[in-house]
Amino acid sequence: AARILHRLRHALAGEGGREEPAGGGGEAEDCPESSELEDDTEGLSTRLSGTLSFTSHEDEDEDEEEDGASEELEEPAQGAAAGAEDGGKCRGGERGGTGMTPLSSAAAPRRDPCDEWGPAAERPGGSLLTRQLQELWRRSRGSLAPQRLLFEVTSASVVSERSSKYVLYTIYLIRTGQFDKAPATIARRYSDFEQLNRRLRCRFSCDMAGVAFPRKRLRRNFTAETIAKRSRAFEQFLSHLHSIDEIRRSPEFLEFFFLPDLRAAQRLTCTGMYREALATWANAYRLQDRLGVCSSGRFLLTLAGLAVCHQELDQLGEAHGCCEQALQLLEAQGSHPLLGPFLQAHVHLAWKVGKDKRRSEARLQDLREAGLPLQQQPSLKECLIKEPLE
Repeated sequence: AARILHRLRHALAGEGGREEPAGGGGEAEDCPESSELEDDTEGLSTRLSGTLSFTSHEDEDEDEEEDGASEELEEPAQGAAAGAEDGGKCRGGERGGTGMTPLSSAAAPRRDPCDEWGPAAERPGGSLLTRQLQELWRRSRGSLAPQRLLFEVTSASVVSERSSKYVLYTIYLIRTGQFDKAPATIARRYSDFEQLNRRLRCRFSCDMAGVAFPRKRLRRNFTAETIAKRSRAFEQFLSHLHSIDEIRRSPEFLEFFFLPDLRAAQRLTCTGMYREALATWANAYRLQDRLGVCSSGRFLLTLAGLAVCHQELDQLGEAHGCCEQALQLLEAQGSHPLLGPFLQAHVHLAWKVGKDKRRSEARLQDLREAGLPLQQQPSLKECLIKEPLE
């Protein structure tokens, strides 16, 4: 949204008044990824001061220069991405899913929803186009079209360790048309993206032929301009991968997002740091929900982690809800390693919180009659700790 405002301000000021960032002309050779970023040079300063914030000890002067513009152009990260990818709609419930309705043709007073971007009277057919867009939006509200997943780099920080220095990019996964109270986030460095790119090219060489990836640079890796361009390149890279069906469903692509969180959450649970583990399990849950893999074994493991941590923190109602969700997913499966542990945990928690446990007790009885030794079954926590996450 900040980039759209930036362009429109220049368009209203006149065709000849556009200012180019310093050094923008010769950067195409130094930074190969700029060839795939058609609008990056024009909106680079806006990118740095608007939706992208970063910290770098080497570019403190550049940060201070951009602080003045950030107050004017700064937008919430989720709303900015949704608005930009949806074609710059300035009204309507799709932006953030807040339930706002578009202005109808009979509304009073009559005012173009986009008057703040330029008078409609100066554009022939402007009001007609607005009404057409409003009608299209009304018809599309009830459609069954799949929701689009957006990837936005919201921050980038330079991390200095004993023997290395790198940029850590924080990325939000945003579903268009909805407002996420708790966003799904990942934090990855360049080498993580490079490893994903290499693995996907080995398996999907044909599909990956048209996917651009920013190459390594020998110098100026920590400048504001390089960080901004790579941020945009990573957004485009993930969006392009997600648009390809086979890649979107591949384990390599999916586990890039949530497997590090699962490993970290399992490690925290094993060491008894349940509050920290709960936050990590919850983020892994949101990531898998955004990616549409809520019926996989990893998702059941995530529900087990949430149930265990909630129970250890005496949040029994939340733990009971996690077990119920898992049992609904296991409804159609006659046998699963986690079925017995989830049933036993559900019966115990239902007794604690005063909920109905008869269905779970009946399913446990069916398992006993089928010859499953429930007395030797590990608990939900034991299954969680012993699960290998390779």
